[in-house]
Amino acid sequence: MAGARHGSAPALKARKPTGLLGGSFNPAHAGHRRISLAAIDALGLEELWWLVSPGNPLKPEAGMAPLPARLASAQGMARRSRIVATAIEARLGTRYTADSLRKLARRYPDRRFIWIMGADNLVQFDQWRDWRLIARTMPIAVIARPGYDGGAHRARAMGWLRRYVRPQSQSRCWTKWRTPALVLLHFRPDPTSATRLRAALPDWDRLLSTKAPRDRITRLPLPHGG
Repeated sequence: MAGARHGSAPALKARKPTGLLGGSFNPAHAGHRRISLAAIDALGLEELWWLVSPGNPLKPEAGMAPLPARLASAQGMARRSRIVATAIEARLGTRYTADSLRKLARRYPDRRFIWIMGADNLVQFDQWRDWRLIARTMPIAVIARPGYDGGAHRARAMGWLRRYVRPQSQSRCWTKWRTPALVLLHFRPDPTSATRLRAALPDWDRLLSTKAPRDRITRLPLPHGG
């Protein structure tokens, strides 16, 4: 080809911008959906994956519905959107976010990931295993939550992360940022609470289908015992 340098590689296909939002989803609710759709728009995402956790080391197991029920709940709430609910961490065999994100980045080289979490998680982020490694693995978007903004700005982790904060006006440029990089996203507050939903309907998981849901990302049902 005229003008091409000898030995030059063909242009790489652009990686799909994909958000990752982890949580128990116990159960998934309209608030999860609203903030996720807002994040998709603010960050220019092709998809946003809900990582339905097999178990959160920082949350008690009491009152936690089985993983198939939580995944089914999340899949139902994600219908007809660019949100994809998955229990892929059960397949990866990971318990900590840092390990999950590293494995996902290696497993899906065709995607550019950004980690998304609520301001309530930023408050306790320094308690997460290898939290600095998480920040170095991929950009982070923090979604403001009522009652947590002040604590998030005063969080111990922010003492280190503050120098890497990018303005919300540049949020769609995140695929070009070098890590660590963090952006604070402010949307209309949503008061929906999974805790209040469980209090109002404690047997919510028993109302769902007993059939193990099929995971759209792994293309397989949940592992036995999941």
